[in-house]
Amino acid sequence: MVEPSKSPPTDDLPEAVLEAPSGRRKLPLVWIIPIVAALLGAWVAVKTILEKGPTATITFSTAEGIEVGKTKIRYKDVEIGDVKEIAIADDKSHVIATAEFIKGAASFLVKDTRFWVVRPRVGAGGVSGLGTLFSGAYLGVDVGKSTEPQHAFTGLEAPPIVTADLPGREFILHSADGIGSLEVGSPLYFRRISVGRVAAFELDRDGKGVKLWVFVFSPYERYVTTNTRFWNASGLDMSVDAQGLQVHTQSIASIIAGGIAFEEPPDAPGAVPAEVDAKFDLAADRVQAMKRPDRDIMHFMAYFDSTLRGLSIGAPVDFGGLIVGEVKAIELEYDPKTKRLRFPVFIDLYPDRLRAHYRKGAATIESTPGATGHVLEYMVAQGYRIQLRSGNLLTGQLYLAFDRFPNAPKAKVNRNSSPPELPTTPGTMAELTDALTNIASKIDKLPMEELANDARQALQTLNRTLESTDQLVKKIDGEITPEVRTVLLDAHQALESAGHTLASDSPTLIDLRQTMRELTRAAEALRVLAETLERHPESLLRGKKGDEP
Repeated sequence: MVEPSKSPPTDDLPEAVLEAPSGRRKLPLVWIIPIVAALLGAWVAVKTILEKGPTATITFSTAEGIEVGKTKIRYKDVEIGDVKEIAIADDKSHVIATAEFIKGAASFLVKDTRFWVVRPRVGAGGVSGLGTLFSGAYLGVDVGKSTEPQHAFTGLEAPPIVTADLPGREFILHSADGIGSLEVGSPLYFRRISVGRVAAFELDRDGKGVKLWVFVFSPYERYVTTNTRFWNASGLDMSVDAQGLQVHTQSIASIIAGGIAFEEPPDAPGAVPAEVDAKFDLAADRVQAMKRPDRDIMHFMAYFDSTLRGLSIGAPVDFGGLIVGEVKAIELEYDPKTKRLRFPVFIDLYPDRLRAHYRKGAATIESTPGATGHVLEYMVAQGYRIQLRSGNLLTGQLYLAFDRFPNAPKAKVNRNSSPPELPTTPGTMAELTDALTNIASKIDKLPMEELANDARQALQTLNRTLESTDQLVKKIDGEITPEVRTVLLDAHQALESAGHTLASDSPTLIDLRQTMRELTRAAEALRVLAETLERHPESLLRGKKGDEP
């Protein structure tokens, strides 16, 4: 029988103590890693957002050389961003590149900032972008000076010639004759040194000229003054003068790519440097550029009845070899009095050009009594007329000459017409034509039939004379020639005989030598006798000393 167990005494058992619940719960280790990763991701995201730079869109005609994620944006060869996206515009006329820049590049994105694709190029300014053959194309930046922010730009199709940070000064030229072979990047020369470039050009709104912007590098911009003259120095400038053919050019580059040169006239007064964007005229060549400005212009007209073929607008008016004017217009009108068509030629005269050639201190036409205030009237009264002359026989170019013709009919300046009319005289070609016409009319009046009969008779007489001469020659050849031949043979034999006689070993010549020796000895004896008689004349009576009496 099992005895019932005994319960242990209560004093030996531990007592449970009731603890108050705490406010913290321990985080399981499995959650620590996700939380740390989330914190790191949030930190990276915040950092990326904080370090992210501005974005901008740049429009180009094509995406040639541009690649997403590869094409960088560089300013002074420092990367400031890259292309993140390329899309085609809705109208499909261009592409839009979205670029992202580094933090702090917001100051680059202003209104006048320019972008372009840097790739290998060959142009008037030389070869550029060769480094991209290895590194690939990138976008170049020219940061503007504006303070107005902008985030949409239109990219340039070619690199700008002048950047905002390039020291120098820009000027504006205007050409009425076009630009010829000039283009953006063409060089600018000062004393044959390249000192600038053509930055841009555009056609005038009325289409009558071209405006050019040229940039002169520092420090050469100080040589552009208010008196500076610009001219087109493209190609070759050839002229023929008393020294022969003269060829002028600025450089080989200006022959190929064109160029502009500038210089001050040698006799120009002191001038100050020109301001930025100062305007100048672009002359066709150096001669036109260096001409004195014509401030005093006198307008006249002259009538011609003969043809004006070869006379063009701009043809010179010559006065004794000096160019004192030019032709401005050639028109046609009908004269009801004479019922003939005639050609009015409008000319401009520049008196300052004539005055500039007066020798200092010499008398002038203006100071001549009777010519004061009426110079042209005085000169016309002295026989000066406008005449049409040939300037080049090969090309047929004509010019006007203001020259003196003492035998010209009396005339005067017609001040009643507008503009005043100057009297003319027939030109040299017209005089030559009249002379030829007179000769032709005289020839036409000659009795040609009678002259032909006389000529025929003269030819017949000449023919008979020639026949008689031929017979005489034949007679001489048949009768006289044998006798002449005999005489010549006899003369030849006589000469041969004389030759044998005069030979050095001939007997005759030996005898002649001995005779000459005897004569010499006789002459010597006579000389001795003469000297003896001269000293002793008494010897003729007494004889020589020692002789008996």
